[in-house]
Amino acid sequence: MTSGDFRALVGAMAAAIAENADHLTDLDSAIGDGDHGANMKRGFQAVLGELDQLVANPVPNAIKAAGMKLVMTVGGASGPLVGTFFMTLGKELPADFDRDALVTAYEKAVDAVAARGKSQAGQKTMLDVLYPILDAAKHGADLNQIAARAKAAAEATIPMLATRGRASFLGERSIGHMDPGAASVALLAGVVARTLPTHEGA
Repeated sequence: MTSGDFRALVGAMAAAIAENADHLTDLDSAIGDGDHGANMKRGFQAVLGELDQLVANPVPNAIKAAGMKLVMTVGGASGPLVGTFFMTLGKELPADFDRDALVTAYEKAVDAVAARGKSQAGQKTMLDVLYPILDAAKHGADLNQIAARAKAAAEATIPMLATRGRASFLGERSIGHMDPGAASVALLAGVVARTLPTHEGA
């Protein structure tokens, strides 16, 4: 991934989050605090606002700095989790990384999110998309296949019972609604597939 790829990716992510902010908020209004879309939009706009400074750094450092910005600006329950993902991803990536290094760093980033949220797959959270993406990447899936897996995984949260996060307070009433964190991860996976060159891998 080049600095140009990173610039394009951040811009595309910020645009997609902004375009879908109302939808993400609607999902969160059903089973959460109703602020996920607005919070994610604010965070990615903040990263976009510092993009010139970020791309002056090596890509791993830029990813880590973007994560720190997301922690500070997203807020809500998702802020620390989304920020932790990007901070860990950037920290674990070597300066010159290939697909294998990216998958390894991604796995550490997802595990860091799980540890931060004291959660695991199957509890109706963003992990229910993050881990399927990891599985697909480990099995050699290309970006489009990974995005399709992410979308399907997000949809699979609809019949799930939430046992972690704000939605868990609703008990069985959480069933029948897509998890907003899972939805936003799937959205961003789609952005990656549309934006990065196909040779970039996961």
